[in-house]
Amino acid sequence: MLEINSLSVTYGKPDPSRGLALEQVSLSVQPGEILVVIGPNGAGKSTLIRAVSGALPVLSGSISVNGMDLSHLSSNQRARRLAVVPQARNMPAAFTVFQSVLMGRTPYLGWLGQAGSQDQRVALRSLEQTLTLELAERRVGELSGGEQQRVLLARALAQDTPVLLLDEPTTHLDLQHQSSLLNLVRKLANEKKLAVLMVLHDLNLASLYADRVALLVAGRIRASGTPQEVLTEQDLSSVYNVPVHVVPHPDYGSPLILPDGRFGAGL
Repeated sequence: MLEINSLSVTYGKPDPSRGLALEQVSLSVQPGEILVVIGPNGAGKSTLIRAVSGALPVLSGSISVNGMDLSHLSSNQRARRLAVVPQARNMPAAFTVFQSVLMGRTPYLGWLGQAGSQDQRVALRSLEQTLTLELAERRVGELSGGEQQRVLLARALAQDTPVLLLDEPTTHLDLQHQSSLLNLVRKLANEKKLAVLMVLHDLNLASLYADRVALLVAGRIRASGTPQEVLTEQDLSSVYNVPVHVVPHPDYGSPLILPDGRFGAGL
């Protein structure tokens, strides 16, 4: 279980004129659950992922996994509790896929830093789970964006953590790869009972794949609940400054968000 309590983060050094990047953010994610964070550009979504992962210092508040406060842990201990799937960019092009996934075992390596047979078995299992085993000997630089995103997910799974953080994992992916990746995350959350905190821009993808949605605006949680509770015409139109219609999806019953195509047509 991931618990974020009253989390506040500054823009660099505290500056009253700039306010806070995140202010009193509280969220929780249960095992097997996907919580999707949405919000306009600059709302603080990626900042939240970076703060939870430990990449950014926090001003106040706490982050815990299964009751353990992460601020009391070393970087290796933290990496055994949560793994991050960033957007596919700046991966080491010359490394093979297997070498890249094996990096996920770094928190478990001894002082010599050498991966053992158990680490290799976990890496291979992660490749199998993400359907990337056939890519194991390929160089990362030869892969498509969708393939690289799956490799990043495999690397995170190799960390063998109870919490998974994903920062806009569908960016720059086509519809097929978006669906494939999110279906895989849903399957892994169910089977491995992972607590998944994910940032998405696409509101309809959030509606389809999230158990719960948190709407983040200017560093604060505006609304949190089921997709039906959060993805409302009133809130979305107000937050995104564009009229939208929300109707039930004809197949799934989840909210389907339709921007008003007439908005701005005369400009």
